[in-house]
Amino acid sequence: MSNEHFFVTGASGCIGAWVARNLVLEGTPVTVLDIGDSRHRLMTILDDDQISRVNFIHGDVADLKSVENIMSGCGATNIIHLAALQLPFCRANPSLGAMVNVVGTVNIFEACKHLQIKKVAYASSTAVYGPIEAYPKGPIPHDAPLYPRSHYGVYKVANEGNAQVYWLEDGITSIGLRPHTVYGPGRDQGMTSTPTKAMVAAVMGRPYRISFGGSYGFQFADDVAKIFIRASRTTWEGADGFSLGGLPTSTTDVITAIETLIPDHRGKITYDDTPLPFSAEFDNSTLISILGDLPETPLMEGVKATIDIYQKTIENGRLSATDLEKVLS
Repeated sequence: MSNEHFFVTGASGCIGAWVARNLVLEGTPVTVLDIGDSRHRLMTILDDDQISRVNFIHGDVADLKSVENIMSGCGATNIIHLAALQLPFCRANPSLGAMVNVVGTVNIFEACKHLQIKKVAYASSTAVYGPIEAYPKGPIPHDAPLYPRSHYGVYKVANEGNAQVYWLEDGITSIGLRPHTVYGPGRDQGMTSTPTKAMVAAVMGRPYRISFGGSYGFQFADDVAKIFIRASRTTWEGADGFSLGGLPTSTTDVITAIETLIPDHRGKITYDDTPLPFSAEFDNSTLISILGDLPETPLMEGVKATIDIYQKTIENGRLSATDLEKVLS
């Protein structure tokens, strides 16, 4: 692995920040591309010395020439593509969402084709699936039909389809990973971010209302990042999208974990009793057959790590109360 140089898009986001952290800690060179300038998520989980080891480049995945030049210039060997606009932003501006999420992904594959890079790990989503009633009971199988019900989901289906074409025509292997409900430090944006925000609110002694109820596949951000890194190193060949699985977890489970760790916060976290409009369980056995057993942090351990990290950022002054208020907004 000493000759690896990772190129990561969207590293100012939650999963991207954790990918960068893992690579820095293992001593692997990493160049990150992001259109945003905020580093608050990275500052939450990395110290200044660790951040200094990340090669930051400001840029837009929708600009093919720029993407290709940056990948070539840094000597990229491993590609993790995470840059995307999330569901609420795609709903608000479908044209921009398509430009970033679809054209941006095509540009990553085009740059790989031109530079003879034969492997890509990229972020898909469980939004490619339809509503719960579209599937039989039990975990949704790997080969289940895709019935996206949002622009965001349609864009992700398009990316998986384009990835198949790049495999068939150009021999580029790709793994599209479909996270479910990711939580942990840095998860402060998107429709399923409110369980993490509840943890931040508890650290601040603030009441909070989680925006949904029911059960869902819960995945600690560090675990997801490690799976992306492993996917970028696989010797498997082909192109497919894979669900990560995740621990079936209810909103009340999350609240109980927070209250167990911060007893003074009992009764201050509530939730809307409206379940997420998709299944809580996905069959990840095919992905396990390719990558091996996947990391799966137990709920209490993940919630504790999240609370500990946010408490530490307050104690050491890396994030101010104002910064944390922005996380909750």
